[in-house]
Formats: sequence, structure tokens, C-alpha cells
Amino acid sequence: MDQSLLERVSRDPHRPIYHFVPPANWMNDPNGPIQVDGVYHMFYQYNPFGANHANMHWGHARSRDLVHWEHLPIALAPTPDGPDKDGIYSGCCVMNQGTPTIIYTGVHPQVQCIATSDDGLLTWRKHPANPVIATPPEGIAVTGFRDPFAWREEDGWYMVVGSGIENVGGAALLYRSPDLMSWEYLGPLCTGKLAESGHMWECPNFFPLGEAHLLAVSPYGKVIYFLGDYADHAFEPSTSGLLDLGESWYAPNSLLDDRGRRLMWGWLKEMRPREVQPEHGWAGAHSLPRELYMHDDGALGIKPAQELETLRGAYTRYDALAIKPSGQGLLGDLRGDALELVATFDPGTAESLGLLVRQSRDGTEWTAISYAPRTGRLAVDGSHASLDPQATNKEVGGEFWLNPDDLLTLHIYLDRSVIEVFANERAAIAHRVYPTRADSQGVDLFATGGTARLISLHAWEMSSIW
Repeated sequence: MDQSLLERVSRDPHRPIYHFVPPANWMNDPNGPIQVDGVYHMFYQYNPFGANHANMHWGHARSRDLVHWEHLPIALAPTPDGPDKDGIYSGCCVMNQGTPTIIYTGVHPQVQCIATSDDGLLTWRKHPANPVIATPPEGIAVTGFRDPFAWREEDGWYMVVGSGIENVGGAALLYRSPDLMSWEYLGPLCTGKLAESGHMWECPNFFPLGEAHLLAVSPYGKVIYFLGDYADHAFEPSTSGLLDLGESWYAPNSLLDDRGRRLMWGWLKEMRPREVQPEHGWAGAHSLPRELYMHDDGALGIKPAQELETLRGAYTRYDALAIKPSGQGLLGDLRGDALELVATFDPGTAESLGLLVRQSRDGTEWTAISYAPRTGRLAVDGSHASLDPQATNKEVGGEFWLNPDDLLTLHIYLDRSVIEVFANERAAIAHRVYPTRADSQGVDLFATGGTARLISLHAWEMSSIW
């Protein structure tokens, strides 16, 4: 890779230092995360030739601690005149009788293919019988046919493929195979309603979680999850929600690790126009690993992976501060663009409360992370995040209600242009911001419409993963 490009990218003040990114150029969906012999492997949609969505390959990296990553050679590239000649699109990676096997989508037309490795996931051999699924099911007018996700059951392999049925809605199509080669279509595992969850479900993930099963789908917007019962190869959803309340986190993929944790990563889309992204030499990042679990009350739990604590550096703590609408500068000199913050509040009488981050000294740039107890809204307000006219300055958020008598805990990760927020391990929101001022690193508390109380705030400077 061109050294001048790498140097230019490394100097970009918006490029994250502890979220996973490729050396340069474009990345999107996380693909085929898997743990083999204690080592985590992550593949991803990658354009090695530029910072735009084109020439889709599978990039590859590995980690022994879930935090620090080693870049590896590209795993899969299009084969001229092959079924994937126009791109290696998203999919999964499984162990089939000890053999690492990738299942992915080739496009134009969309077909499902496989590749295997016999050298520890370093190089891959595409199967000569590709595509193993050459057409969508007969008799269905589909809106797409891609992004396979496979798992093993007692009687063989099962797989969902992201799809949609014209004039009906998104769908996850269920297949069964004895060998990952010959596939039998069983019918839709789940079908959505056009007005509620879009016409096409990308990147389905389906797995057991606690006593239930979870289906996650990406319908060209926010990521939806369904929780329900799975029996006799039929899934009956009982509840649904959003895996992230923002607009940047998309196309997640997951693995079950050797500690029994369901870990999930999402693609963090840029919030600036695609036409300007190539000039920066890179675009896209992956979220921090999130652990999904079930709370005792049956609600979905979402929290950052514990291993991230190894990145913590210099530490500051604040306790027992009253936050009034007129208050400013309550945190003194707390500043930074690569921080972890854990703040616990008593909302008191405030209409809204939270933290200001990436704040310039003159107040022209700032981002607010807020909670409104009366309306149940968790939000990241980036409407004043940047003076750059090309940046997409906006507020994002969604519904989140505290349980009665609960305090509010906001667990926040700031990483240059990335903000990830976890609220009481029950909701998450990711956002991208692009401050222009070098001094836009201030952190402060705020409350509106009444007084809130900070119970405690823990703050750490975070180190680079590279």
C-alpha cells in the first residue's frame, strides 16, 4: 500500500485510535467473525483501491485479546469470470468438521458461494462447485438474496439468507444442508411488514440468547431485533426493538466465543457525504465489541466487552455534584478526544440531563449526550458538532425508559469521530462527529428545566490499539 496514503490517513484527527479500522481505504460490514483456537478473526467488506464503495473484497484481521488487532492479507478477492466477479459480499465463517469455511454472496446476480482454508485461516480456496445456491427460491419475487448466516444443529447445517418479498416486506429465508454444499429451502424463518421493517432485510443474524432466540436484521436503516421462540425450525417473535438508536451502526455480525458470550460488531458509517470521503483516504470503522445477554426481567442486555478495560490510562473521578441549568465548568479541566466515561446520575427534577463532549472553549462546537426522563428519549445531539459544512450535523436517538427507582448510568466511549453510548446496559447509540477545532475536547455536565445530581463520574484516557 502506498506509504504516502498511510501517512496521510494516520494524520487525520477524525480517524479512531481504538476502534478497528483497516490501514486505509473503504470498509463496511463486519463479516464472518469467528474464534478458532482462542484467536478471534474478523473479516470485513473492503475496497483495497480507494475510499469508496466498490471492488468488494474480504479484508482480514485477528486478535488474541479482542482489543488489539493484527492486519492479515486479504482473504477473498473477486475471480474474473467467476460467480463473484463483481464483488465478494457479506457472509459468515463456520468450522465444518475442523475446516474453516466461509459462506458469502457473489453479486450480479446474487448467489451464495463457499471457500475453505487449510492453513489456519490465512489463505482460502474457493470451491469449484460455486455457486452452491445459484438462484433464490422458486415462486417468490425477492427484493434481494444475500448475506448468509449459518449455524449447526443436531441434524445438520442451517442458514438464513437476507431477502425480501415484493409488496410484503423483508424476509430471512431458511435453508438446511448436510454438508454446506447442497441446500434445501425450508421457507421464510421470519417475514416482516413493509411499512414497519422495510422491503429488504440485509445481514441477518440468528442465535439463541438465554431462553429465547434473537433475529437481527438490517433494513436499510436502523438495525431491528426480534426475540422469540424457535422450535421445529419455526421462529415466533414475541418482542422487537432496535439494537442501536443512532444512524451510524449498521449490518452487525456476531460470534459465540469460548466464554459463552454472544459478541457483536457493527459497521460505523461515516456521517459525511460519500462524494467527499475519498479525499480523506479512508471511510468506515467497526464498533467496539458489544456483549448481548438477557436481563432477569426478560429485556435485552447490551454492554461493552470487558476486555476494553485494558485500554484505560490516566484516571480521574468526580463525586456528588449538583447540576443546575446555570451550571458550567463542573468538571474542571477534563478534556480529551479518546476517553472512556462512566457517569451515574439521579435525574432529579431535570427535563433533560447528561454530558457535553467534544466542546470547544468558545462554545461554537459541542455534542450533547442526553436523557429526557419525562419523554424517555436517549439522544446524541450533534447539531453543533462541527463547523465543517460537509459534515452531517444532526441529533439522533430513540426511546429508552428507566426502570422505577433506577439511577441513570451512561457508559460513553469517545474516539475521535466516534461516539458510542450504553445506557444502563439496556440501550446503545453510536454516532459520528467531525469537529474542526483542535480545542474541541472539553467535557462538561448539563441539566435543563430542573436540577439533577451526578452520583459519580469515572474518566479514563484511552490508548491506541495499534
